[in-house]
Amino acid sequence: MMLPADLAEHWPELTSVCWRRGGLPPRIGGWCLGTATVQGITLWRTVFLAPGAAWDAALLLHEHRHVEQFTSSAAFPVLYLWESLTRGYARNRFEADANAWAAKRFDRHRPSISTPGA
Repeated sequence: MMLPADLAEHWPELTSVCWRRGGLPPRIGGWCLGTATVQGITLWRTVFLAPGAAWDAALLLHEHRHVEQFTSSAAFPVLYLWESLTRGYARNRFEADANAWAAKRFDRHRPSISTPGA
């Protein structure tokens, strides 16, 4: 699946990821969290987006960070699962890291708004 050109231009690191839409992983992720699906889920270098998920830069950057986490350590899948089981998804340190990493990169490319008369 091709990444939209505007996203690839702003965040070229996103082009290193294999993007797929649909499939079982988003449904399994949703089942684990008590929902029908998740917007995105990462397995090694592949990100599976839910069928209706938008090409949202914040989401894609978040999932890209998970790709980096997967490739940084062979133990990552076990560590991630352990964090989720012992601390819960919301307090999982790998989720917090991905959220912060994505926010930092997203804010860097957000258009600046000038205030008239300022």
